[in-house]
Amino acid sequence: MPQGQPLRELGRADPALASAEAFHDAVIVNGQPVVIRGLGADLPAVAAGPAAPDEALRYLAQFDSGHSPQVFSAGEDTAGRYFYNDDLTGFNFERLAMPLAQAFSRMLDHAAGKLAGSCYIGSLAAPHYLPGFREANALPIVPATIDPLLWIGNASHVACHYDAYENLACVLYGSRRFTLYPPDAIGDLYVGPIDHTMAGQPVSMAAADPHNPAYPRFAAAQARALVVDLGPGDALFLPKLWWHQVEATAPVNVMLNYWWDATATGPDAPMLSMLHALIAIAERPDAERAAFRAFFDHFVFRPDGHPLAHLPEARRGVLQSLRGGGYGQIRAMIVRALRGG
Repeated sequence: MPQGQPLRELGRADPALASAEAFHDAVIVNGQPVVIRGLGADLPAVAAGPAAPDEALRYLAQFDSGHSPQVFSAGEDTAGRYFYNDDLTGFNFERLAMPLAQAFSRMLDHAAGKLAGSCYIGSLAAPHYLPGFREANALPIVPATIDPLLWIGNASHVACHYDAYENLACVLYGSRRFTLYPPDAIGDLYVGPIDHTMAGQPVSMAAADPHNPAYPRFAAAQARALVVDLGPGDALFLPKLWWHQVEATAPVNVMLNYWWDATATGPDAPMLSMLHALIAIAERPDAERAAFRAFFDHFVFRPDGHPLAHLPEARRGVLQSLRGGGYGQIRAMIVRALRGG
């Protein structure tokens, strides 16, 4: 998306929202974020909560299965910013397992000022913790096989990160501010550790500390930032690998989201390929890396089209059709090589 161009917005009556298939063809394949105002306005979870936070949480509590999820709890000194501690050896919050009823009570006490600090529950799998919620609050643009997740808590600031899947996020109660950076801003975001993370994905160190002189290139990323505010019923679609910082700005907030790989040709995750490339290529000599880059461009990224376009289709071997037999044949070649066969 060119610098300065606003996010595309869709109204509830847009034909792209008619079905999951229509949404895939009109939005997902374009690889750009899209705001959908009022997408979830008619969901019972949205209608349940406009008066007070306890009503929003009471609606969720009716589905409670009795399981105890993990709750992030942070002290008053964090101001709701969930991040690393000062020396990066740990984090500035603690993880506690507690029943949902207890967690909801704590959130309300934090919101009312009866208890210092904040807490939130992230990535709560609705079918396990809130059975029945999915069926009562379905969004038709998401494939029916994808399970919803819930994000529930006090005002908070979730560090800038990316997801390896498509992400559709819909505010049910409260408000959210998303600050977005395109995937190619990665070099200006100063990424943190990839194996010591708060919730799975590495984060931008610079976005969490924008005035730190150790991150001089972050200014270039800031110039490309896109900011969007969402209220109840509003949704944001994020393609995979788009960086996003998420701020829950009301005293109590509830958000629904879905993750799925909408463009997969098979079960293999692109990020696993990148991790393998790290150990296979990243520390080879400069000239060798440049040579492999040319091969990756030619065979994988294909700026000039199919790498064997000069051959008759029937003579392209495993590259004739990756969605057909070629996928399984290449996968078998890789598995044999990794096993030493």
